[in-house]
Amino acid sequence: MTTTTRSAAKKHEQPSGALSAAEAQPGSKHKTQESPAPRSPKRTKKTDEGSPASEEKRLKRAKESKEKEKKEDQEKGSMEERREKQQNGGGMEKTEARPKETATSAVEPQGRDDTEQVPSSILEKGIIYFFFRPRVNVDSPSDVSDIARSHIILRPIEQDAKLGSGPIGDARNSRLCLLPKKTLPQSGRDRFTAFVEKSNVSFQTLKDEFLASGDYQTKTAGTRHTPAATPVGEGVYAITSTGRTSHLVYILTLPEKLGEVQKEIGLKERGSFVISTKNPEFPGPQNARLPKAPEYPKELFEEFRSLRWVPTQPKHLDYVNTQFLLVGESSGFEKALALQKEDQEEGKAEPAEEMEKLEDEDAQRMKELSKDDSGRIFADLQAKAGDYSKLKTAF
Repeated sequence: MTTTTRSAAKKHEQPSGALSAAEAQPGSKHKTQESPAPRSPKRTKKTDEGSPASEEKRLKRAKESKEKEKKEDQEKGSMEERREKQQNGGGMEKTEARPKETATSAVEPQGRDDTEQVPSSILEKGIIYFFFRPRVNVDSPSDVSDIARSHIILRPIEQDAKLGSGPIGDARNSRLCLLPKKTLPQSGRDRFTAFVEKSNVSFQTLKDEFLASGDYQTKTAGTRHTPAATPVGEGVYAITSTGRTSHLVYILTLPEKLGEVQKEIGLKERGSFVISTKNPEFPGPQNARLPKAPEYPKELFEEFRSLRWVPTQPKHLDYVNTQFLLVGESSGFEKALALQKEDQEEGKAEPAEEMEKLEDEDAQRMKELSKDDSGRIFADLQAKAGDYSKLKTAF
């Protein structure tokens, strides 16, 4: 019977549209019916576009795409929030986005050509402002004893930048440092601890939360008045490295001549301090402790190793509550700007030359901002001089 069936199958002609044994899918080798002709791709596309099923799929894909974008935005926002919290001491202060230098800024990135390569010993450079805050209820201090504390504002610029005309511009990268002393350290015997009060902030924040005066109520003394911050100097600065030591070096642009106030608080035409950053894992003296330590990332913590103090790096100052030590250098300006061996071998400019160029550029642009020193400083900080205390040169 098997032979007869096979013979009959041979005599029967296979339809042209039937599947061959090789083409048949598993479980369908006996299905030899003619397959329907495939539809033309163009015709299929045209038919499917207008169908309800196709429209439903399109809407579903659009919805999924929108939800995906929303999720990515949320994740990005969370990452930015964590980064800001990390940089600003656990969210004590919100970091503002740093825009690039704009056409309204005097800063000209890549302004130094190849023959003016900034030496590697200059870790950071920029504009520096010196202020002091008088004691409560004292708007017009008559001597140093009327000063409550000193402040330094650092406004970094790019390493290869030079200064053109106009105000410095707000890159929202300024740092406000507080020195709980009436004067600056003068010699190696003076070792003053300071800390970063605000980092990566805008000029607007400085105007609202630092420069302005304010009143507050107390239960025992009633209304108390906090005087406005008083400017005492402006110039250029650099954080330099001489191997095992870091220095904060400055050259004053304003005032052109040191007055009584500048001399009393320890400002010089050219000055420098040894600067070191404190390891937050080691508690300081009871009277010098902060309520919260800076929230450094793990890799920065590891750089401290087991040391209590390390030479300051600019990145340390980007964290609120970073504590640093300023040690006076009575004759350390030249040492802090000494040309290092590796820079000499590479033919780079001397640090002192770069500082002098920067000071010349700063002096020229500041003259164009206003008729007097107070107006120039506040114009540079995008503030109206009439709203704040004038630069003080005499008590």
